[in-house]
Amino acid sequence: MREVDVERASWRALFGVALTVSLVFGAMTLVVAVVDGLPLRDPDGFLGPSYVRLPLIVAAMIALDVVPRVLARRPAPRDAPAVLRDVVRTRWHPSRLAVVAAGLATFYVAYVAYRNLKSFLPFLRQHLTDASLVASDRLLAFGHHPGNVLHEVLGTGVAADVLSWVYLFFLTFVPFSLAAALVWSSDLARGAWYATALSFNWILGTATYYVLPSLGPIYVERFRFADLPSTGVSDLQNALWNNRLEVLAGPHATQSVHGIAAFASLHVSIVVTAALVAHLVRLPWPVRWALWLFVLLTVLATVYFGWHYLVDVLAGVAVGWLAVRLAAMAVGRGSGEDPRVSGELRGLGAVEERAVGR
Repeated sequence: MREVDVERASWRALFGVALTVSLVFGAMTLVVAVVDGLPLRDPDGFLGPSYVRLPLIVAAMIALDVVPRVLARRPAPRDAPAVLRDVVRTRWHPSRLAVVAAGLATFYVAYVAYRNLKSFLPFLRQHLTDASLVASDRLLAFGHHPGNVLHEVLGTGVAADVLSWVYLFFLTFVPFSLAAALVWSSDLARGAWYATALSFNWILGTATYYVLPSLGPIYVERFRFADLPSTGVSDLQNALWNNRLEVLAGPHATQSVHGIAAFASLHVSIVVTAALVAHLVRLPWPVRWALWLFVLLTVLATVYFGWHYLVDVLAGVAVGWLAVRLAAMAVGRGSGEDPRVSGELRGLGAVEERAVGR
């Protein structure tokens, strides 16, 4: 296949399946909203709405990709604009930009649909399963409460501050890791694999919310967490509860979304996805070990602060693994092969590298 043909088809080869799945998921969300008379919202987040936040982060990542390449050529000041244009033209040609745009669209549609279906949850599934999940916690912890065990073992001082930082770091980790995968990956298939896996986490996670609708320990047994100090996590928990009350009082009267659901833990599933992909594509060992440590600390934080039951954590691990597996199949266009070793994708990555590195 000639380079130009691959360039024109690359975004479809990498994101055709995933984008289709996300669009179907988004259409399903729209149908649910219309049928049940519920409002669709574009949820705000770090640095503003996701449709603003994600392109800004990607633009910053592209700048960080381009500027060092320009400086490496050591151009004279008068030659700098021409060198910049050459780097942008060769490194960020339209086909590569199309891959990034397709990845962002796949993620954005899946994420916004997920947030809205999560917000619809208390209206569509009134029965909560927290009582059964509390019993499962006691069973798995041999009669003890997991959160209280961690409070006794780790303490409620420095550990609370550290785990709060870890938990909240997730809010920046997701968009920045997505942008880094799409922009900085030397193999476009690997970046597409991770972006697709993130998107599939939202879809699979939404399904688990509807299978076992639940609030989580902090909201059904708040007294067990009364000894914890005020942290960024406690502020977030209070804000989410207030949003829940606003949405339940009148979903059309507020711009807030309902954001509470325990089973499964998507914090855990997302970080498992990141660590697993990093492990499979053999990123440098410090990155891999840092991500697996992030997984461990995230698991501790979700239980320590009462966000999740133990079965939520186990389900989160399963969701993360399944998202990685399904994403491998989607990026491989149904072949079921690992994107690292798929002959078709390996060839595509090699041609793309020649196209952007010439």
